[in-house]
Amino acid sequence: MSEELAQAEAPLAEEAELVFEQPLNERMRTFLRIDFLYGQASYHNERASEWGSRAAIASLIDILAITSRGDARADALKELERQLALMGDFQAKPNVDTSRLRAVMSNLMRLRTELLAAGSAYLQPIKESEFLAAVKHRSAIPGGTCEFDLPDYFYWLQQPAEARTQAFNEWLTLLRPLCDSIAELLWLTRQNGRPREEIAKGGVFHITFDRESPVQLLRIGVPQSLGLYPEISGSHYRSSVRFLKWNGLGTRPTQAGQDVPFTLSCCS
Repeated sequence: MSEELAQAEAPLAEEAELVFEQPLNERMRTFLRIDFLYGQASYHNERASEWGSRAAIASLIDILAITSRGDARADALKELERQLALMGDFQAKPNVDTSRLRAVMSNLMRLRTELLAAGSAYLQPIKESEFLAAVKHRSAIPGGTCEFDLPDYFYWLQQPAEARTQAFNEWLTLLRPLCDSIAELLWLTRQNGRPREEIAKGGVFHITFDRESPVQLLRIGVPQSLGLYPEISGSHYRSSVRFLKWNGLGTRPTQAGQDVPFTLSCCS
């Protein structure tokens, strides 16, 4: 019976897709990075080990570095307003699931309210932490957070896991209004894309976008069984996709010479 089940599941495994994303503007690039780092920080914090706490702190410091270079909160608020306006336009269209639309709009309005309530100085307690500032400063040096470099950091890492997790969760709580908003906006952006099957002739595919309908994110789905991955370049006007063959860690990838079937989603 188990052998029959394995044979039945084999085709499904062969059809598994790897999805690669490419942001086409700076706002989307920032959102994807913050979302990635927030997920990484949350994951490592939940592991509740010394090394997990180190990795979580490193992710938190990276988020602070990104937010200090621009106003991610203002960008998120602008995008929330834009999505709410789009949802409002949909209300007047026929064949729309109004209950689902109201639920999405209600969630967007809740996130907007929470992000506004956080205020522009929402990260100030983290930025003013001398403890985190010291770890950030020493992190710029390879191996600079060793025990002899930061004895207070080492001492904190030896505290009970519950104490470390609680302290880190207090920092995450300050980030949550921004990161929850970004997560919802990324979900909506991905939902806006309509997947279509394409063929990259000789492993290369060119895309020209409609300037009247700006695209923010490209999603490329590749069958995992092909052993290929896309290299994407370009801008919000046009992009090129080149498929490369993975040849292992010790050998450089090579250009795919065959026609490559893939799934393309242009998300606005």
